[in-house]
Amino acid sequence: MSSLFRSEEMCLVQLFFQTESAHNCISELGHLGLVQFKDLNPSATSFQRRFVKEVKKCEEMERILRYLEKEMVKSNIVIAATKEKEMSTFEKLEQELREINRNHATLRQNLIELMDIDSLLRMTEDFFEEVLEINFMSMTVSSHITSRRNSNSSTSGALHLSFVAGVIKQERFPAFEKVLWRLFHGNFVLRHAEIQATEELQAVRGAVKKDVFIIFVQGDHVREKIRKVCEGFRASLYSCPKTLYERKQMSNSVMTQMEDLRMILRRTEEYRAGVLTRAAEHVQEWGSKVKKMKAIYYTLNLCNIDITQKLIVAEIWCPVSDLAVVQNALIKGSEQSGSSVTPVLNRIQTQQTPPTFNRTNTFTEGFQAIIDAYGVGTYQEINPAPCTIVTFPFLFAVMFGDCGHGLVMTLFAVWVISQVTDVVIGGRYIILLMGMFSIYTGLIYNDCFSKSFNIFGSSWCVRPINETLHEYHHLQLNPSVPGVYSGDPYVFGIDPVWNIASNKLSFLNSFKMKMSVILGVSHMLFGVTLSLVNFVHFRKFQDIFLQFVPQLIFMLSLFGYLIFLILYKWCITLRSETAPSILLLFINMMLFDYQSEHVLLYGGQKGLQIFLVLTAVLMVPVLLLVKPFLIYRTRMKTRHQVSRATLSQEHLVKGGDLGRGAISSAELSEVLWRMVLQVGLKISSGMGSLMLVVLFAAFAVLTVTILLVMEGLSAFLHALRLHWVEFQNKFYEGSGYKFTPLSFDSLLKTQQQ
Repeated sequence: MSSLFRSEEMCLVQLFFQTESAHNCISELGHLGLVQFKDLNPSATSFQRRFVKEVKKCEEMERILRYLEKEMVKSNIVIAATKEKEMSTFEKLEQELREINRNHATLRQNLIELMDIDSLLRMTEDFFEEVLEINFMSMTVSSHITSRRNSNSSTSGALHLSFVAGVIKQERFPAFEKVLWRLFHGNFVLRHAEIQATEELQAVRGAVKKDVFIIFVQGDHVREKIRKVCEGFRASLYSCPKTLYERKQMSNSVMTQMEDLRMILRRTEEYRAGVLTRAAEHVQEWGSKVKKMKAIYYTLNLCNIDITQKLIVAEIWCPVSDLAVVQNALIKGSEQSGSSVTPVLNRIQTQQTPPTFNRTNTFTEGFQAIIDAYGVGTYQEINPAPCTIVTFPFLFAVMFGDCGHGLVMTLFAVWVISQVTDVVIGGRYIILLMGMFSIYTGLIYNDCFSKSFNIFGSSWCVRPINETLHEYHHLQLNPSVPGVYSGDPYVFGIDPVWNIASNKLSFLNSFKMKMSVILGVSHMLFGVTLSLVNFVHFRKFQDIFLQFVPQLIFMLSLFGYLIFLILYKWCITLRSETAPSILLLFINMMLFDYQSEHVLLYGGQKGLQIFLVLTAVLMVPVLLLVKPFLIYRTRMKTRHQVSRATLSQEHLVKGGDLGRGAISSAELSEVLWRMVLQVGLKISSGMGSLMLVVLFAAFAVLTVTILLVMEGLSAFLHALRLHWVEFQNKFYEGSGYKFTPLSFDSLLKTQQQ
């Protein structure tokens, strides 16, 4: 079978190239993305590798780049996407930026201190005037005053008391005040006030609230103790002149220094922004080059170097069809480095199992991801992905089938695909096909938001139907009534007249369930047939007779016969009152229950069914006993592990899941129509138009949330289980390991994500 349905044929190749051309050769192979290097030193630790220092240096460069990107995000600088140029030295850039940040932080802290001093000088004038009016003797017996008093007067006289002034965080002030009171028993005067936050202060200092305080005491000894208490509470103490003139002089000096600091901070921020802006033009380029360098040195650590230190030996896995391309890439890399020795490729024989490589493109990679999530395929076994491109969205649509909902899903997928440069969703083409197949099955079901189309008329006559509605007030379609059914089938899908029939639910549920059984069993039989292709390819002829043939006979004897009963009953004319139930026929067949009152479909049915059941029963011991016994005997002889046989699953589960998924989606859509939108259409009052708008909005929201999202997810998970358990399990082992080539494109995609 072609490589479309099998993984690529791989080979193990030994490479020899000069050390001086190693960087360019591996770089060319990385751009190619078709080579997986084999570790020739699997027992060596990371510290025993030859190029461990180079890898560490690349990791340090990555750390620097992360730091630069963090600073750019903090400064709201857009990182530009540029083409690769010569890589600049950016280690010095980090040092320069860190030095700028340190200077900026120091300048900002100095500005905060100056702003605190300015607030202290402005807000303590009232405190100084108040203390001048207090008698020193009354200070020892007066209670502690904790509120600020406002006064517009000032004084220039000398103070007779010592004082300590500073700024403290507002949250620490209550504890600070208690400690002072307990230590000095009120032998001090404390005044404080909150610093009013301005926009500039909040921008520089943040949301931290602070209080200005000043403490008047008698004696330098007590003042020193108070200073130690202030230091314990991390209060900032500042020197404050005693005279009004000196305080004004100091205030003017502080204002001048603040203006100078503001100007320096602006210049520093402008310079920092310029440095980051210039770096932003190359940061992606630097990141790409560092990742490539790290990948190259990591790959070199997987190779060996001969004793002359001039030749590198490597072993690679690559597709057989791409050997010439790989050799050309190595020659190109050798020429770029100026080496006079051409790299040598030797294909070597090995007993190792090659990695599994399935070529994909943008369209098929989502479907291949579904397969690989179950397990990476064994080397050279059938790849289910090409079949899954058709079967997965189709089985989803069987359960989800509604052309209205499918159209919404298709439009969403088209929008996602058109926005591929901005929005990258790996499964966008899966969504597209699920939507398109849902439109198809919705047309088959003649179902659009739970309503039917009347495009081709009806195969049922109108006049007898009207007479039935007039007499019984409900319509039950019965083709055996003369003049009702024309005998010609509807052109495409379900006849729209079933939408108003009282037996609509029983007819459609029966139809969908039987179709689901047919599709499900056919899908499983297809999986069993693919197992034959694998057995022939791997020359496992024993498995053909001990696994494939018994499994096929078992399925055809029971479930193949069930499909025959369904199709046969559809092809003959029976009265609904006397027609036998397919389900009861199948149950009685398994129980060998053939009583006289049970109606059969055709002559000789009893004998054929007994033969089929006995044949299926005889296949069970073959599946459960023969091959396990042979495996056990082989193990005892060779002492090697042999893969176990895959036994039959519960086959009816698949048809049941498909039937329930098609039915449940249609019923939810019908309930949503009747309980929401149909109510608005029946309103005839003056508010009917407004209510219709509200109910239509509710209908749209519920349709998207319940039917498109929840029911869509349910159908997706059902389809996923049917493929993994009921289809792939018949032929797909999934016990291989994935081909992981050195690919710069994959590295860059990971970086962008």
